[in-house]
Amino acid sequence: MDRSPAPRSNSNPADSSRLSAYLDDHLVAAASGVKLFSTAQVSWRGTKHEQTFASLTREISADRDELAQIISSLGYTPSRVKMVIAQVGAQLSRINPLNLRRSAKGSGAQLELEALQSAVRGKECMWETLDALTEAGSTELDAEQLRRLTDRARKQQEQLAQVMRETAAERFLSGDH
Repeated sequence: MDRSPAPRSNSNPADSSRLSAYLDDHLVAAASGVKLFSTAQVSWRGTKHEQTFASLTREISADRDELAQIISSLGYTPSRVKMVIAQVGAQLSRINPLNLRRSAKGSGAQLELEALQSAVRGKECMWETLDALTEAGSTELDAEQLRRLTDRARKQQEQLAQVMRETAAERFLSGDH
């Protein structure tokens, strides 16, 4: 009895289950990401970067919604267990252990900015991975949409890096900066 693996194709159920699990994991992370950005928006309220964080929070939420739409368009159903985990994670994100004082100053704000950049970078990697699947022949994904989402993630990273650069002196140098 030959037990060699079946040839791989874009419609192979094993491939689909792995992709579904991967996207589920990102959907869980996206739910927490929305809460992290909402919390950061509170930290930056009343600063010149308030509108940046309001805009980023809206975009991050829209990205999560687009991911959910992509999952649905592929015919996948998000794991109920993972969605419960996402809800718990999102609530824990509200605590914001990186910036408990919800301040745009100090090391907590720096750690918060770094965590936000890491989250956006993870999302960017996911969009790039999905785009690579389109380049490999997958016709189930919209390459133009994925490139647009990748570009938006890069712009989000740039905005966060700019806030970090512009405010670093306020956090770490003494005196009026």
